[in-house]
Amino acid sequence: MRILHLLPKPFIFNPFHSKAFPSPNPKSFPKSPSSTPVKSVLQWNRKPELAGDTPRVVVITSGKGGVGKTTTTANVGISLARLGFSVVAIDADVGLRNLDLLLGLENRVNYTVVEVLNGDCRLDQALVRDKRWSNFELLCISKPRSKLPIGFGGKALVWLVDALKARPEGCPDFIIIDCPAGIDAGFITAITPANEAILVTTPDITSLRDADRVTGLLECDGIRDIKMMVNRVRTDMIKGEDMMSVLDVQEMLGLALLGAIPEDSEVIRSTNRGYPLVLNKPPTLAGLAFEQAAWRLVEQDSMTAVMVEEEPKKRGFFSFFGV
Repeated sequence: MRILHLLPKPFIFNPFHSKAFPSPNPKSFPKSPSSTPVKSVLQWNRKPELAGDTPRVVVITSGKGGVGKTTTTANVGISLARLGFSVVAIDADVGLRNLDLLLGLENRVNYTVVEVLNGDCRLDQALVRDKRWSNFELLCISKPRSKLPIGFGGKALVWLVDALKARPEGCPDFIIIDCPAGIDAGFITAITPANEAILVTTPDITSLRDADRVTGLLECDGIRDIKMMVNRVRTDMIKGEDMMSVLDVQEMLGLALLGAIPEDSEVIRSTNRGYPLVLNKPPTLAGLAFEQAAWRLVEQDSMTAVMVEEEPKKRGFFSFFGV
């Protein structure tokens, strides 16, 4: 039976062990099977090098609802801010926004993009700056249970991104767009200004079918840089062959793997507290996986899902009887 190793050996985290964060040893890093070596393997002794032109406009989408798009947006965005990059997160889910709740900023959203377009406020008034990390800002498209004007569409969001680029205080390094579920007008609006995409999926057939459909729509819109984030991975079910492995998901979708997030009950607790998972102390495995995914996103890198054969079980006396 084949078992998935989500993290290379140096990544295994034990908060109760005195050597939970071992010093990087280049000789101990696993070699990538591809010709291009993986650059972002536990290089915590330096800041990641930002690749590409700024701002990098990244849309986080999936097609299917409930797979963790907003959770990914919040944790990846905060991780980027902790790495020292300026981030603007846009909640493009009209009428059903939740990103402000996950960040604990729901009481500070006074203006939205709709008010900016109507001339009721300035853009800087609609941006909500996080008190914990001043280089992270939130921008909501509309207020809950509200409807957008008929003329609002992809061009309005492109104008918004251009306005963020031309801000007097400087252009942000990352503009992350939290895309709504589905493939209707809200989806088309959210992906219009993006030049990169993170496709969030879970290892089940319904999510994979929607993810495959969304991949085709992104490519038709001209977005070629698409990376995949596999969420809610359970190694116990993979060992029991009750869940597809990350490698199986990658082979089905044919996308570069940005990260694999293990199932973690702490995600629900952090969501209810309005406190991103990556800020937990001690960090959880899911929080570390989000931080590693943010590191790879900065350097436009990807990870490799490794499958190894399970060690054969020792045969005892009763093995003759099939036990």
